[in-house]
Amino acid sequence: MSENIFELKKTKFLEQREKGNLADFYNKTHTVEEVSKLSEGTQNVSTAGRIVGMRTMGKIIFAHIYDFSGKVQICVRKTDDNPSVFDDFSANVSIGDFVGVEGEMFITKTGELTLRVGQWKLLNKCLRTLPEKYHGIEDIETRYRQRYLDIIMNAESRDVFKKRFEIVKSLRRYLEDNGYLEVETPILQTTPSGALARPFYTHHNALDIECVMRIACETYLKRCIGAGMDKVFEFARSFRNEGISATHLQDFTMLEFYASYWNSDKMRKFVEGMMRDLIHKIFGTVKVTLSGNEIDFSGDWPVYEYAELVFKDCGIDIKKFNTKETLKKEIKAKNIRLDDDIETLGWANMVDSLYKKVSRPKLIQPCFLVKYPVEMAPLARRNAKEPQYVDFFQFLVNGVELVKAYSELVDPIDQRERFEEQMQAREHGDDEAMPIDEEFLTAMEHGFPPIAGVGIGIDRLTMILCGCDNIKDTILFPLLRPQHHTTEENIEKN
Repeated sequence: MSENIFELKKTKFLEQREKGNLADFYNKTHTVEEVSKLSEGTQNVSTAGRIVGMRTMGKIIFAHIYDFSGKVQICVRKTDDNPSVFDDFSANVSIGDFVGVEGEMFITKTGELTLRVGQWKLLNKCLRTLPEKYHGIEDIETRYRQRYLDIIMNAESRDVFKKRFEIVKSLRRYLEDNGYLEVETPILQTTPSGALARPFYTHHNALDIECVMRIACETYLKRCIGAGMDKVFEFARSFRNEGISATHLQDFTMLEFYASYWNSDKMRKFVEGMMRDLIHKIFGTVKVTLSGNEIDFSGDWPVYEYAELVFKDCGIDIKKFNTKETLKKEIKAKNIRLDDDIETLGWANMVDSLYKKVSRPKLIQPCFLVKYPVEMAPLARRNAKEPQYVDFFQFLVNGVELVKAYSELVDPIDQRERFEEQMQAREHGDDEAMPIDEEFLTAMEHGFPPIAGVGIGIDRLTMILCGCDNIKDTILFPLLRPQHHTTEENIEKN
């Protein structure tokens, strides 16, 4: 933006501030969306927002006023009985400014519902020029760095975030209506637990201890179950220090919920009902188009067994190649290139990486994936008939995992043994393996009821349902490399 334009806008702002013309309150009786639904002739309509377009035609000014609900046209006309309304608006209001307006609804000759302004107030000035309205913001990085401009100028972005809010609201309401309590668990923890992931580390100065940012809220929610809270859930901001991709971020929102006395089969039926209810509320139908694919959420969703699916798609029997070295050798023999570094993976993570490479992209229609090897879910209950598997399921749509769930492990002896196996994997270089969580084991040793639990990535769910190409499109303010000073440099300067 030209410095001359900025200085000119700054001068006008200072003039208005000096005169006391910037109101600190406005009685907004209607949102812009509500205004756009009023009938012609409605009087005493009062709304407020940002001017995002304006044109002057002689003694008439047409402008569009915007708030998050949408935008509507306003008209300021110069009349003999009150010429100052037009003159002051023309002299003092520019595109980007915030104004409050009041008047009567009418329809223009072109058929557009418009608010005829009888009086108005200047609420604040915009010092920087907004992007050109017809093309919005096309540069992806600018959209992420200046999300506020992206939302102002791009209706598609507004729609994504409106839908995200509706997704969260719908899920919360469904859980509450089914007897779940919303709780909060710690973000700062002393042991990374609840998932196979690499944590972020930080130092707690007051206690002089090393902490991690939580990778999941699972073990704390299970403690709530042990305390007698039969059904609990949390929308938890979680942090995993792993790779960036179109479907992964290091800080993300995870919905986790747990039910006492349930198993994975009962939970799977609950999840199917919850997801179908969500789809219908968001789209008004259970047959939708997502990223160009026709997705049908009606009927019974198919259930696939994990090992059989991998074998069908690449010919590798993970039940036969059940050690790190034999599986690695077989993957290399079949010239399959994993997206992760095969040399650093333990057997469980290697199997997971193999499945994500050869099978997951093919799962387009809603489906469940079951029968996971026990090594892949250190916190899940073993299947009573086939103890080499855990009672675990995933829900997938459009080649993306949206839900992970399982019958929870409540046997403290088995849990300790699995933690010890995870520690061995860590000692052999798998830094995503889970360390022993003694505090969680102590809680489990006091007794847990049967439990089934679920994890849903809200960002990824929004991405799939909104047809976004990148998960950052669903995050209001995704983390990016700083353009100027680093955080450490800023801290040192201050």
